[in-house]
Amino acid sequence: MEKHASGAAGRPEPDNVIELGAAADDGKREATSWSDLPPREIDSRDWKRFRSNIREIFGAFGMELDTPGTRDTPERFLQALLDSTSGYEGDPKLLTAFPAEGRRGPESRTSQIVEGPIEFQSLCEHHALPFFGHAHIGYIASERIIGISKLTRLVRLFARRFTVQERLGEQIADALVDLIEPVGVAVHLEATHMCTRMRGVEEASRTITTFWRGAFQEAELRREFLHEVRSAARR
Repeated sequence: MEKHASGAAGRPEPDNVIELGAAADDGKREATSWSDLPPREIDSRDWKRFRSNIREIFGAFGMELDTPGTRDTPERFLQALLDSTSGYEGDPKLLTAFPAEGRRGPESRTSQIVEGPIEFQSLCEHHALPFFGHAHIGYIASERIIGISKLTRLVRLFARRFTVQERLGEQIADALVDLIEPVGVAVHLEATHMCTRMRGVEEASRTITTFWRGAFQEAELRREFLHEVRSAARR
């Protein structure tokens, strides 16, 4: 097996942690389609064949493959690609939340939780070239809140896949809705795409996408969120 995994022993969760996900008849939580995914397993014979194919391609494109610096490049490339697509293995640590604090009611619609900038790197599914940038996530809590660090986990879960920026933002927004059923969700992504800088028109532009759910259909809430995003960018 050409894959290595690492991790610390699990710690008991505090008493106020809510385990998310539906429970099956046997009492166990059912896996979600995007978080509880099985580890990828690549047979060593397949890995050797992949490495040979990459070596052939790199050589055909002009790389000298027998220097001290390039001899192991096909192996390093494959391992880097595997690491960069770890989002296909999910992240069960996302499936916990906490009871919301404070009063619930109409006034909660003005109480935004905004996190960012959250750095992300991804691989465009069109050219397998990187795009990277920053995400901002905002939400208005209902009955549950999510740990701030899990918002970073949420972004990186979907970013570490072959994807496009438009889908990435949709997935982040919809997953947060699935997790804690908030009153509203806002996601702002700004990224640089190497497929436009290294090939084609070779432009140095940045791409911005925004995604709204629930209460963020209201223009005033969107303006407040975008004001926070711009303020964070100036700091």
